[in-house]
Amino acid sequence: MKNELIKVLTKAIKKLDCEIDIELTKPKKAENGDFSTNVALKLASIKHQSPLDIAEEIVSQIEDDKILKMEIKSPGFINFFVKKDYLFTNINKVLKEKENYGRSNIGHNKKINIEFVSANPTGILHLGNARGGAYGDSLARIMSFAGYNVTKEYYINDAGSQINNLALSILTRYQNICGIANPMPENGYYGEEIKVIAQNLYDAKKDQYLNEPIDFFKELGIKEMLNHIMDDLKEYRIIYDKLTSEKKIAEQYDLHDLIKELGKSGYTYEADGATWFKCSELLDDKDHVLVKEDGTLTYLVADIAYHKDKYKRGYDKMIDILGTDHHGYVARLKSSVKALGNDPDKLEVKLLQLVRLVENGEVVKMSKRTGKSVTLKELIDEVGVNAARYYFAKYSLDTQMDFDLNLAKSKSNDNPVFYVCYAYARICSILRERQPDEKITKYVAINDDSSYNVLEKVYEFPEVVETAALKELPHLITNYVYELASLFHLYYANNRIITDDEEATKERINLIQCVKQTIFNALDLIGVVPPEKM
Repeated sequence: MKNELIKVLTKAIKKLDCEIDIELTKPKKAENGDFSTNVALKLASIKHQSPLDIAEEIVSQIEDDKILKMEIKSPGFINFFVKKDYLFTNINKVLKEKENYGRSNIGHNKKINIEFVSANPTGILHLGNARGGAYGDSLARIMSFAGYNVTKEYYINDAGSQINNLALSILTRYQNICGIANPMPENGYYGEEIKVIAQNLYDAKKDQYLNEPIDFFKELGIKEMLNHIMDDLKEYRIIYDKLTSEKKIAEQYDLHDLIKELGKSGYTYEADGATWFKCSELLDDKDHVLVKEDGTLTYLVADIAYHKDKYKRGYDKMIDILGTDHHGYVARLKSSVKALGNDPDKLEVKLLQLVRLVENGEVVKMSKRTGKSVTLKELIDEVGVNAARYYFAKYSLDTQMDFDLNLAKSKSNDNPVFYVCYAYARICSILRERQPDEKITKYVAINDDSSYNVLEKVYEFPEVVETAALKELPHLITNYVYELASLFHLYYANNRIITDDEEATKERINLIQCVKQTIFNALDLIGVVPPEKM
Protein backbone atom coordinates (compact mmCIF):
# COMPACT_ATOMS: atom_id res chain seq x y z
CA MET A 1 0.00 0.00 0.00
CA LYS A 2 2.88 2.35 0.72
CA ASN A 3 4.10 2.18 -2.88
CA GLU A 4 0.58 2.63 -4.20
CA LEU A 5 0.12 5.77 -2.09
CA ILE A 6 3.44 7.14 -3.33
CA LYS A 7 2.20 6.68 -6.93
CA VAL A 8 -1.05 8.46 -6.05
CA LEU A 9 0.87 11.35 -4.45
CA THR A 10 3.30 11.57 -7.36
CA LYS A 11 0.42 11.89 -9.81
CA ALA A 12 -1.24 14.58 -7.69
CA ILE A 13 1.96 16.61 -7.31
CA LYS A 14 2.64 16.48 -11.07
CA LYS A 15 -0.73 18.21 -11.55
CA LEU A 16 0.76 21.06 -9.52
CA ASP A 17 3.70 21.20 -11.98
CA CYS A 18 6.08 19.92 -9.33
CA GLU A 19 8.39 16.93 -8.89
CA ILE A 20 9.93 15.94 -5.59
CA ASP A 21 11.00 12.82 -3.70
CA ILE A 22 8.10 11.58 -1.59
CA GLU A 23 8.51 10.04 1.84
CA LEU A 24 5.74 8.12 3.57
CA THR A 25 6.08 7.15 7.20
CA LYS A 26 3.94 5.17 9.59
CA PRO A 27 2.70 7.47 12.40
CA LYS A 28 3.44 6.38 15.96
CA LYS A 29 -0.12 7.17 17.02
CA ALA A 30 -3.06 5.38 15.36
CA GLU A 31 -5.16 8.56 15.42
CA ASN A 32 -2.73 10.06 12.89
CA GLY A 33 -3.65 7.48 10.26
CA ASP A 34 -1.92 4.59 8.56
CA PHE A 35 0.60 6.69 6.62
CA SER A 36 1.79 10.28 6.75
CA THR A 37 3.82 12.53 4.45
CA ASN A 38 5.64 15.85 4.86
CA VAL A 39 5.77 16.51 1.12
CA ALA A 40 3.80 19.78 1.47
CA LEU A 41 6.46 21.10 3.87
CA LYS A 42 9.19 20.21 1.37
CA LEU A 43 7.32 21.95 -1.46
CA ALA A 44 6.75 25.16 0.50
CA SER A 45 10.15 26.66 -0.33
CA ILE A 46 9.79 25.69 -4.02
CA LYS A 47 6.27 27.03 -4.55
CA HIS A 48 6.66 29.90 -2.05
CA GLN A 49 3.32 29.04 -0.46
CA SER A 50 2.07 28.00 2.94
CA PRO A 51 2.55 24.24 3.57
CA LEU A 52 -1.09 24.03 4.68
CA ASP A 53 -2.27 25.58 1.40
CA ILE A 54 -0.09 23.20 -0.61
CA ALA A 55 -1.41 20.23 1.40
CA GLU A 56 -4.97 21.35 0.57
CA GLU A 57 -4.07 21.51 -3.14
CA ILE A 58 -2.54 18.04 -3.07
CA VAL A 59 -5.50 16.48 -1.26
CA SER A 60 -7.93 18.08 -3.73
CA GLN A 61 -6.16 16.22 -6.57
CA ILE A 62 -6.43 12.76 -4.99
CA GLU A 63 -9.23 10.31 -5.70
CA ASP A 64 -8.63 6.69 -4.77
CA ASP A 65 -11.18 4.17 -3.51
CA LYS A 66 -8.56 2.51 -1.28
CA ILE A 67 -8.32 5.67 0.83
CA LEU A 68 -10.94 6.06 3.57
CA LYS A 69 -10.02 9.65 4.37
CA MET A 70 -7.17 12.18 4.40
CA GLU A 71 -6.44 14.68 7.15
CA ILE A 72 -4.21 17.75 7.05
CA LYS A 73 -2.36 18.51 10.25
CA SER A 74 -0.32 21.60 11.13
CA PRO A 75 2.23 22.62 10.00
CA GLY A 76 1.47 20.75 6.73
CA PHE A 77 1.40 16.98 7.21
CA ILE A 78 -1.03 14.86 5.20
CA ASN A 79 -2.30 11.78 7.03
CA PHE A 80 -3.89 8.89 5.14
CA PHE A 81 -6.41 6.42 6.51
CA VAL A 82 -6.73 3.43 4.18
CA LYS A 83 -9.17 0.56 3.84
CA LYS A 84 -7.89 -2.76 5.18
CA ASP A 85 -9.31 -4.83 2.31
CA TYR A 86 -5.91 -5.09 0.63
CA LEU A 87 -4.49 -6.76 3.75
CA PHE A 88 -7.20 -9.41 3.75
CA THR A 89 -6.88 -9.99 0.02
CA ASN A 90 -3.18 -10.51 0.59
CA ILE A 91 -3.82 -13.27 3.16
CA ASN A 92 -5.37 -15.41 0.45
CA LYS A 93 -2.63 -14.41 -1.98
CA VAL A 94 0.00 -15.79 0.39
CA LEU A 95 -2.03 -18.96 1.00
CA LYS A 96 -2.29 -19.51 -2.75
CA GLU A 97 1.28 -18.65 -3.78
CA LYS A 98 2.96 -20.39 -0.82
CA GLU A 99 6.75 -20.64 -1.42
CA ASN A 100 6.39 -18.29 -4.41
CA TYR A 101 5.00 -15.43 -2.34
CA GLY A 102 7.32 -12.48 -2.82
CA ARG A 103 8.70 -13.76 -6.12
CA SER A 104 8.83 -11.20 -8.95
CA ASN A 105 10.26 -10.60 -12.40
CA ILE A 106 11.98 -7.24 -11.90
CA GLY A 107 15.21 -8.90 -13.06
CA HIS A 108 13.66 -9.64 -16.49
CA ASN A 109 15.86 -12.77 -16.74
CA LYS A 110 19.04 -10.68 -17.00
CA LYS A 111 22.13 -12.88 -16.78
CA ILE A 112 24.06 -12.28 -13.55
CA ASN A 113 27.29 -13.98 -12.53
CA ILE A 114 28.19 -13.96 -8.84
CA GLU A 115 31.64 -15.28 -8.00
CA PHE A 116 32.34 -15.75 -4.31
CA VAL A 117 34.60 -17.57 -1.84
CA SER A 118 37.01 -18.87 -4.56
CA ALA A 119 39.57 -19.72 -1.87
CA ASN A 120 42.85 -21.30 -3.00
CA PRO A 121 42.61 -25.11 -2.69
CA THR A 122 45.53 -25.12 -0.30
CA GLY A 123 43.72 -24.98 3.04
CA ILE A 124 40.41 -25.17 4.85
CA LEU A 125 37.83 -22.37 4.66
CA HIS A 126 37.97 -19.76 7.42
CA LEU A 127 35.73 -17.02 8.86
CA GLY A 128 36.28 -14.59 6.00
CA ASN A 129 35.18 -17.27 3.55
CA ALA A 130 32.15 -17.91 5.76
CA ARG A 131 31.08 -14.28 5.52
CA GLY A 132 31.70 -14.03 1.78
CA GLY A 133 29.89 -17.31 1.23
CA ALA A 134 26.82 -16.24 3.19
CA TYR A 135 26.66 -12.92 1.36
CA GLY A 136 27.23 -14.35 -2.13
CA ASP A 137 24.77 -17.21 -1.77
CA SER A 138 22.11 -15.03 -0.13
CA LEU A 139 22.44 -12.43 -2.88
CA ALA A 140 22.12 -15.16 -5.52
CA ARG A 141 18.98 -16.53 -3.86
CA ILE A 142 17.42 -13.06 -3.60
CA MET A 143 18.22 -12.05 -7.17
CA SER A 144 16.96 -15.39 -8.54
CA PHE A 145 13.74 -14.90 -6.55
CA ALA A 146 13.42 -11.45 -8.11
CA GLY A 147 13.62 -12.76 -11.67
CA TYR A 148 17.33 -12.63 -12.51
CA ASN A 149 19.09 -15.53 -14.24
CA VAL A 150 21.90 -16.05 -11.73
CA THR A 151 25.02 -18.20 -12.04
CA LYS A 152 26.93 -18.91 -8.82
CA GLU A 153 30.58 -19.47 -9.67
CA TYR A 154 33.71 -20.67 -7.89
CA TYR A 155 37.09 -19.86 -9.46
CA ILE A 156 39.63 -22.59 -8.70
CA ASN A 157 43.19 -21.27 -8.40
CA ASP A 158 44.70 -24.58 -9.50
CA ALA A 159 47.82 -23.20 -11.18
CA GLY A 160 50.84 -21.22 -10.08
CA SER A 161 53.33 -21.30 -7.24
CA GLN A 162 50.80 -22.03 -4.49
CA ILE A 163 49.90 -25.33 -6.17
CA ASN A 164 53.58 -26.24 -6.48
CA ASN A 165 53.94 -25.56 -2.76
CA LEU A 166 50.83 -27.63 -2.02
CA ALA A 167 52.25 -30.60 -3.94
CA LEU A 168 55.65 -30.27 -2.27
CA SER A 169 53.97 -30.06 1.16
CA ILE A 170 52.02 -33.28 0.58
CA LEU A 171 55.10 -35.02 -0.83
CA THR A 172 57.24 -33.96 2.14
CA ARG A 173 54.66 -35.12 4.69
CA TYR A 174 54.39 -38.41 2.81
CA GLN A 175 58.18 -38.79 2.74
CA ASN A 176 58.31 -38.10 6.49
CA ILE A 177 55.73 -40.86 7.14
CA CYS A 178 57.85 -43.19 4.97
CA GLY A 179 60.86 -42.42 7.18
CA ILE A 180 62.56 -39.84 4.93
CA ALA A 181 63.47 -36.80 7.07
CA ASN A 182 63.05 -34.02 4.50
CA PRO A 183 62.21 -30.52 5.78
CA MET A 184 59.00 -28.79 4.69
CA PRO A 185 59.36 -26.42 1.69
CA GLU A 186 60.00 -22.74 2.44
CA ASN A 187 56.44 -21.69 1.61
CA GLY A 188 54.81 -24.97 2.57
CA TYR A 189 51.35 -25.58 3.99
CA TYR A 190 51.27 -26.92 7.53
CA GLY A 191 47.56 -27.65 7.98
CA GLU A 192 46.34 -30.90 9.48
CA GLU A 193 44.54 -31.62 6.21
CA ILE A 194 47.91 -31.93 4.44
CA LYS A 195 49.02 -34.55 6.95
CA VAL A 196 45.74 -36.45 6.46
CA ILE A 197 46.22 -36.59 2.67
CA ALA A 198 49.76 -37.89 3.12
CA GLN A 199 48.68 -40.45 5.71
CA ASN A 200 45.89 -41.71 3.43
CA LEU A 201 48.46 -42.26 0.68
CA TYR A 202 50.65 -44.27 3.01
CA ASP A 203 47.72 -46.28 4.36
CA ALA A 204 46.70 -47.18 0.80
CA LYS A 205 50.06 -48.35 -0.64
CA LYS A 206 52.77 -47.68 1.92
CA ASP A 207 55.85 -46.15 0.17
CA GLN A 208 54.85 -47.05 -3.39
CA TYR A 209 54.11 -43.40 -4.30
CA LEU A 210 57.64 -42.15 -3.56
CA ASN A 211 58.66 -42.24 -7.22
CA GLU A 212 55.54 -40.51 -8.53
CA PRO A 213 56.18 -37.20 -10.38
CA ILE A 214 55.28 -33.91 -8.71
CA ASP A 215 52.25 -33.57 -11.02
CA PHE A 216 50.74 -36.58 -9.28
CA PHE A 217 50.84 -34.75 -5.96
CA LYS A 218 49.51 -31.57 -7.59
CA GLU A 219 46.46 -33.34 -9.00
CA LEU A 220 45.89 -35.25 -5.80
CA GLY A 221 46.20 -32.13 -3.65
CA ILE A 222 43.81 -30.09 -5.78
CA LYS A 223 41.25 -32.89 -5.87
CA GLU A 224 41.37 -33.64 -2.15
CA MET A 225 41.37 -30.00 -1.01
CA LEU A 226 38.63 -28.99 -3.43
CA ASN A 227 36.46 -31.88 -2.26
CA HIS A 228 37.06 -30.77 1.33
CA ILE A 229 36.10 -27.18 0.50
CA MET A 230 32.98 -28.18 -1.45
CA ASP A 231 31.86 -30.54 1.33
CA ASP A 232 32.12 -27.70 3.87
CA LEU A 233 30.23 -25.34 1.56
CA LYS A 234 27.53 -27.92 0.92
CA GLU A 235 27.02 -28.26 4.67
CA TYR A 236 26.83 -24.45 4.72
CA ARG A 237 24.00 -24.77 2.15
CA ILE A 238 25.99 -23.43 -0.79
CA ILE A 239 25.88 -25.29 -4.11
CA TYR A 240 27.65 -23.76 -7.10
CA ASP A 241 26.38 -23.72 -10.66
CA LYS A 242 29.85 -23.51 -12.18
CA LEU A 243 33.41 -24.31 -11.13
CA THR A 244 36.02 -22.65 -13.34
CA SER A 245 39.62 -23.86 -13.38
CA GLU A 246 42.45 -21.34 -13.68
CA LYS A 247 44.51 -24.06 -15.35
CA LYS A 248 41.86 -24.67 -18.02
CA ILE A 249 41.40 -20.95 -18.63
CA ALA A 250 45.16 -20.68 -19.25
CA GLU A 251 44.88 -23.53 -21.77
CA GLN A 252 41.89 -21.93 -23.48
CA TYR A 253 43.39 -18.45 -23.73
CA ASP A 254 47.12 -18.41 -24.44
CA LEU A 255 48.30 -16.00 -21.74
CA HIS A 256 51.24 -14.75 -23.80
CA ASP A 257 48.88 -14.02 -26.69
CA LEU A 258 46.71 -12.11 -24.23
CA ILE A 259 49.68 -9.92 -23.27
CA LYS A 260 50.36 -9.33 -26.98
CA GLU A 261 46.71 -8.31 -27.40
CA LEU A 262 47.13 -5.71 -24.66
CA GLY A 263 50.35 -4.57 -26.33
CA LYS A 264 48.66 -4.06 -29.69
CA SER A 265 46.23 -1.71 -27.98
CA GLY A 266 49.16 0.25 -26.56
CA TYR A 267 48.75 -0.87 -22.97
CA THR A 268 52.07 -2.63 -22.33
CA TYR A 269 55.70 -1.54 -22.17
CA GLU A 270 59.07 -2.93 -21.14
CA ALA A 271 61.00 -1.58 -18.15
CA ASP A 272 63.59 -3.04 -15.75
CA GLY A 273 63.51 -6.33 -17.63
CA ALA A 274 59.77 -6.78 -17.02
CA THR A 275 56.59 -6.29 -19.08
CA TRP A 276 54.23 -3.76 -17.54
CA PHE A 277 50.49 -3.11 -17.90
CA LYS A 278 49.89 0.57 -18.56
CA CYS A 279 46.71 0.73 -16.47
CA SER A 280 47.50 4.22 -15.16
CA GLU A 281 46.14 5.43 -18.51
CA LEU A 282 42.86 3.65 -17.78
CA LEU A 283 41.29 3.33 -14.32
CA ASP A 284 44.28 2.83 -11.99
CA ASP A 285 46.73 5.33 -10.49
CA LYS A 286 49.82 3.25 -11.25
CA ASP A 287 51.09 0.54 -13.61
CA HIS A 288 51.56 -3.12 -12.75
CA VAL A 289 53.85 -5.95 -13.85
CA LEU A 290 52.50 -8.68 -16.14
CA VAL A 291 55.76 -10.57 -16.82
CA LYS A 292 58.53 -10.59 -14.22
CA GLU A 293 62.24 -10.33 -15.00
CA ASP A 294 62.58 -14.11 -14.80
CA GLY A 295 59.84 -14.58 -17.42
CA THR A 296 57.13 -15.80 -15.03
CA LEU A 297 53.67 -14.31 -15.28
CA THR A 298 51.99 -12.51 -12.40
CA TYR A 299 48.60 -13.75 -11.22
CA LEU A 300 47.02 -10.66 -12.80
CA VAL A 301 47.45 -12.22 -16.25
CA ALA A 302 45.39 -15.31 -15.36
CA ASP A 303 42.70 -13.09 -13.83
CA ILE A 304 42.57 -11.01 -17.01
CA ALA A 305 42.01 -14.20 -19.02
CA TYR A 306 39.36 -15.38 -16.56
CA HIS A 307 37.38 -12.17 -16.83
CA LYS A 308 37.75 -12.17 -20.60
CA ASP A 309 36.06 -15.56 -20.50
CA LYS A 310 33.28 -14.22 -18.26
CA TYR A 311 32.53 -11.40 -20.68
CA LYS A 312 32.54 -13.88 -23.56
CA ARG A 313 29.77 -15.81 -21.80
CA GLY A 314 27.44 -12.84 -22.21
CA TYR A 315 26.50 -11.83 -18.70
CA ASP A 316 24.63 -8.57 -18.21
CA LYS A 317 26.47 -8.09 -14.94
CA MET A 318 29.30 -9.80 -13.07
CA ILE A 319 29.76 -9.49 -9.31
CA ASP A 320 33.07 -10.51 -7.74
CA ILE A 321 33.14 -10.79 -3.95
CA LEU A 322 36.68 -10.43 -2.63
CA GLY A 323 38.41 -9.86 0.68
CA THR A 324 39.17 -6.33 1.82
CA ASP A 325 42.87 -7.00 1.15
CA HIS A 326 42.03 -6.85 -2.58
CA HIS A 327 41.15 -3.15 -2.37
CA GLY A 328 44.04 -2.06 -4.61
CA TYR A 329 43.30 -4.86 -7.07
CA VAL A 330 39.93 -3.56 -8.26
CA ALA A 331 41.23 -0.70 -10.40
CA ARG A 332 43.80 -2.81 -12.27
CA LEU A 333 41.23 -5.55 -12.91
CA LYS A 334 38.68 -3.11 -14.30
CA SER A 335 41.44 -1.47 -16.32
CA SER A 336 42.21 -4.81 -17.98
CA VAL A 337 38.54 -5.25 -18.83
CA LYS A 338 38.48 -1.85 -20.51
CA ALA A 339 41.79 -2.45 -22.28
CA LEU A 340 40.32 -5.54 -23.97
CA GLY A 341 37.35 -3.53 -25.23
CA ASN A 342 34.75 -4.63 -22.68
CA ASP A 343 32.49 -2.45 -20.53
CA PRO A 344 34.06 -2.15 -17.05
CA ASP A 345 30.73 -1.02 -15.60
CA LYS A 346 29.39 -4.55 -16.10
CA LEU A 347 31.90 -5.75 -13.51
CA GLU A 348 31.20 -4.93 -9.88
CA VAL A 349 33.72 -5.86 -7.21
CA LYS A 350 32.46 -6.03 -3.64
CA LEU A 351 34.94 -6.13 -0.77
CA LEU A 352 33.96 -7.90 2.41
CA GLN A 353 35.24 -6.41 5.62
CA LEU A 354 36.87 -8.28 8.48
CA VAL A 355 35.12 -10.52 10.97
CA ARG A 356 36.09 -10.79 14.63
CA LEU A 357 34.98 -13.82 16.59
CA VAL A 358 34.05 -12.85 20.15
CA GLU A 359 33.47 -15.15 23.13
CA ASN A 360 32.87 -14.00 26.71
CA GLY A 361 33.65 -10.46 25.61
CA GLU A 362 37.10 -11.34 24.24
CA VAL A 363 38.30 -11.73 20.66
CA VAL A 364 38.97 -15.35 19.66
CA LYS A 365 41.81 -15.54 17.15
CA MET A 366 42.76 -19.17 17.23
CA SER A 367 41.00 -22.51 17.19
CA LYS A 368 40.96 -24.27 20.56
CA ARG A 369 41.49 -27.57 18.79
CA THR A 370 44.36 -26.75 16.42
CA GLY A 371 45.76 -23.43 17.59
CA LYS A 372 45.22 -22.13 14.05
CA SER A 373 42.62 -19.78 12.59
CA VAL A 374 39.01 -20.78 13.26
CA THR A 375 37.55 -22.61 10.28
CA LEU A 376 34.09 -22.54 8.72
CA LYS A 377 33.52 -26.16 9.77
CA GLU A 378 34.41 -25.37 13.38
CA LEU A 379 32.01 -22.42 13.37
CA ILE A 380 29.21 -24.59 12.00
CA ASP A 381 29.90 -27.28 14.61
CA GLU A 382 29.89 -24.62 17.34
CA VAL A 383 26.77 -22.57 16.50
CA GLY A 384 24.99 -24.41 13.66
CA VAL A 385 24.38 -23.42 10.05
CA ASN A 386 21.28 -21.33 10.81
CA ALA A 387 23.08 -19.04 13.25
CA ALA A 388 26.15 -18.73 11.04
CA ARG A 389 24.14 -17.89 7.92
CA TYR A 390 21.81 -15.50 9.76
CA TYR A 391 24.55 -13.53 11.53
CA PHE A 392 26.68 -13.08 8.43
CA ALA A 393 23.63 -12.01 6.41
CA LYS A 394 22.63 -9.60 9.19
CA TYR A 395 25.37 -7.06 8.44
CA SER A 396 26.13 -4.98 5.39
CA LEU A 397 29.18 -6.35 3.60
CA ASP A 398 31.12 -3.10 3.90
CA THR A 399 31.00 -2.99 7.71
CA GLN A 400 33.34 -4.78 10.09
CA MET A 401 31.46 -7.15 12.35
CA ASP A 402 31.84 -9.03 15.59
CA PHE A 403 30.43 -12.56 15.63
CA ASP A 404 29.36 -13.16 19.23
CA LEU A 405 29.57 -16.90 19.88
CA ASN A 406 27.72 -16.69 23.20
CA LEU A 407 24.80 -14.80 21.66
CA ALA A 408 24.66 -17.05 18.59
CA LYS A 409 24.35 -20.14 20.81
CA SER A 410 21.93 -18.70 23.35
CA LYS A 411 18.31 -19.82 23.50
CA SER A 412 16.88 -16.45 24.43
CA ASN A 413 15.03 -13.60 22.77
CA ASP A 414 18.29 -11.63 22.74
CA ASN A 415 19.49 -14.01 20.03
CA PRO A 416 17.80 -12.74 16.84
CA VAL A 417 17.94 -16.03 14.92
CA PHE A 418 16.42 -17.85 17.93
CA TYR A 419 13.78 -15.12 18.22
CA VAL A 420 12.76 -15.41 14.56
CA CYS A 421 12.82 -19.21 14.49
CA TYR A 422 10.79 -19.33 17.70
CA ALA A 423 8.04 -17.30 16.00
CA TYR A 424 8.00 -19.86 13.18
CA ALA A 425 7.98 -22.85 15.54
CA ARG A 426 5.24 -21.28 17.66
CA ILE A 427 3.00 -20.99 14.58
CA CYS A 428 3.82 -24.57 13.55
CA SER A 429 2.70 -25.85 16.96
CA ILE A 430 -0.71 -24.17 16.52
CA LEU A 431 -1.11 -25.36 12.94
CA ARG A 432 -0.60 -28.96 14.00
CA GLU A 433 -4.10 -28.67 15.50
CA ARG A 434 -5.79 -26.63 12.76
CA GLN A 435 -5.18 -26.09 9.07
CA PRO A 436 -5.87 -22.88 7.09
CA ASP A 437 -9.06 -22.50 5.06
CA GLU A 438 -8.45 -20.95 1.64
CA LYS A 439 -12.20 -20.62 1.03
CA ILE A 440 -12.51 -17.65 3.38
CA THR A 441 -13.04 -14.48 1.32
CA LYS A 442 -14.40 -12.08 3.92
CA TYR A 443 -12.55 -11.27 7.13
CA VAL A 444 -14.60 -9.66 9.89
CA ALA A 445 -13.03 -10.86 13.14
CA ILE A 446 -9.60 -9.42 12.35
CA ASN A 447 -10.03 -5.81 13.40
CA ASP A 448 -7.32 -4.87 15.92
CA ASP A 449 -4.08 -2.91 15.48
CA SER A 450 -1.73 -5.81 16.26
CA SER A 451 -3.40 -7.85 13.49
CA TYR A 452 -3.25 -4.98 11.02
CA ASN A 453 0.41 -4.33 11.85
CA VAL A 454 1.53 -7.91 11.27
CA LEU A 455 -0.50 -8.15 8.05
CA GLU A 456 0.95 -4.87 6.83
CA LYS A 457 4.44 -6.29 7.39
CA VAL A 458 3.54 -9.45 5.45
CA TYR A 459 2.21 -7.23 2.65
CA GLU A 460 5.58 -5.42 2.48
CA PHE A 461 7.58 -8.59 1.78
CA PRO A 462 7.55 -8.48 -2.07
CA GLU A 463 8.70 -4.86 -1.97
CA VAL A 464 11.53 -5.69 0.45
CA VAL A 465 12.71 -8.53 -1.81
CA GLU A 466 12.76 -6.24 -4.83
CA THR A 467 14.71 -3.58 -2.95
CA ALA A 468 17.20 -6.14 -1.61
CA ALA A 469 17.73 -7.47 -5.15
CA LEU A 470 18.08 -4.08 -6.82
CA LYS A 471 20.41 -2.70 -4.14
CA GLU A 472 22.18 -6.05 -3.61
CA LEU A 473 21.66 -5.90 0.16
CA PRO A 474 20.78 -9.27 1.76
CA HIS A 475 20.71 -7.70 5.23
CA LEU A 476 17.42 -6.00 4.28
CA ILE A 477 15.82 -9.46 4.33
CA THR A 478 17.32 -10.24 7.74
CA ASN A 479 16.09 -6.92 9.14
CA TYR A 480 12.67 -7.52 7.65
CA VAL A 481 12.14 -11.02 9.01
CA TYR A 482 13.19 -9.92 12.50
CA GLU A 483 10.61 -7.11 12.40
CA LEU A 484 7.94 -9.54 11.17
CA ALA A 485 8.74 -11.96 13.99
CA SER A 486 8.56 -9.11 16.52
CA LEU A 487 5.13 -8.06 15.27
CA PHE A 488 3.92 -11.65 15.34
CA HIS A 489 5.06 -12.14 18.94
CA LEU A 490 3.14 -8.98 19.86
CA TYR A 491 0.09 -10.18 17.93
CA TYR A 492 0.27 -13.56 19.69
CA ALA A 493 0.39 -11.85 23.08
CA ASN A 494 -2.76 -9.87 22.26
CA ASN A 495 -4.87 -12.56 20.54
CA ARG A 496 -6.05 -16.05 21.29
CA ILE A 497 -5.89 -17.95 18.02
CA ILE A 498 -8.16 -20.92 18.72
CA THR A 499 -11.39 -19.96 20.53
CA ASP A 500 -15.05 -21.04 20.72
CA ASP A 501 -15.78 -18.58 17.92
CA GLU A 502 -15.26 -20.85 14.89
CA GLU A 503 -15.26 -18.07 12.28
CA ALA A 504 -12.78 -15.95 14.23
CA THR A 505 -10.58 -19.00 14.72
CA LYS A 506 -10.56 -19.76 10.98
CA GLU A 507 -9.58 -16.18 10.15
CA ARG A 508 -6.75 -16.14 12.67
CA ILE A 509 -5.48 -19.52 11.50
CA ASN A 510 -5.24 -18.07 7.99
CA LEU A 511 -3.45 -15.02 9.32
CA ILE A 512 -0.77 -16.98 11.17
CA GLN A 513 -0.35 -19.34 8.22
CA CYS A 514 0.53 -16.40 5.96
CA VAL A 515 2.98 -15.13 8.62
CA LYS A 516 4.55 -18.60 8.80
CA GLN A 517 4.91 -18.79 5.01
CA THR A 518 6.42 -15.31 4.80
CA ILE A 519 8.94 -16.06 7.56
CA PHE A 520 9.90 -19.28 5.77
CA ASN A 521 10.29 -17.54 2.40
CA ALA A 522 12.38 -14.74 3.89
CA LEU A 523 14.68 -17.09 5.82
CA ASP A 524 15.11 -19.28 2.75
CA LEU A 525 16.54 -16.27 0.91
CA ILE A 526 19.39 -16.10 3.45
CA GLY A 527 19.92 -19.85 3.68
CA VAL A 528 18.23 -20.40 7.05
CA VAL A 529 15.92 -23.40 7.55
CA PRO A 530 13.66 -22.77 10.57
CA PRO A 531 12.79 -25.76 12.78
CA GLU A 532 9.13 -26.68 13.28
CA LYS A 533 9.73 -27.56 16.92
CA MET A 534 11.89 -25.78 19.50
